[in-house]
Amino acid sequence: MRVIAINGGPRKNHNTATLLNKVLEGAASQGAETEIIHLYDLNFKGCTSCFACKLKEGKSYGKCAMVDDLSPVLKKLDTADAVVLGSPIYLGNVTGETRSFMERLFFPLIEYTNYPTLIPRNISAALIYTMNISEEKMKNICLDKYLESNEMLFKKFFGKCKTLYCTDTYQFNDYSKVVSDMFDYEKKLKRHKEVFPKDCAKAFDIGIEFVKHKI
Repeated sequence: MRVIAINGGPRKNHNTATLLNKVLEGAASQGAETEIIHLYDLNFKGCTSCFACKLKEGKSYGKCAMVDDLSPVLKKLDTADAVVLGSPIYLGNVTGETRSFMERLFFPLIEYTNYPTLIPRNISAALIYTMNISEEKMKNICLDKYLESNEMLFKKFFGKCKTLYCTDTYQFNDYSKVVSDMFDYEKKLKRHKEVFPKDCAKAFDIGIEFVKHKI
């Protein structure tokens, strides 16, 4: 089994990447082959509406025709058995790189016929979001409901998807060096030590569930 993690955040060793790696560790513990890809390392754009993926008898029908650093990543996903996509929340949404990746991944798979998707098989998927706000505030502003549209996309095209929300994250390595008076540093640190390991455990379990086909 092959499990691929896509890091839609800019940092390779912080909250989002840590959780993604925990998913891969869980999958590897069950014998899966794993890989993590960092979108911020790649030079690519979102969909440019060239519509080459929609041309009748076109050589790129059902596949993104753009050629850049994302092209080999999309090709790798053709052979993946499970995919986990992680992104920090910026201004109430996923990062721009994450959105561009999703455009390039999904738009070619939309078929304007009675058959809504070109995916020939089910692929297990998971979404991981990290954010600075509390779980209570996330729900009060309906951010979780807004992000559900991404899960709907993955379910539509891949068949299965699970979402993990990691809230009230420890954002800075040293809060004393940044303007952050609205945050209680000690409270943030306490939560990071007590709650974040639990989120890591949940991520690890997702990896196991991938291999055992529970997602």
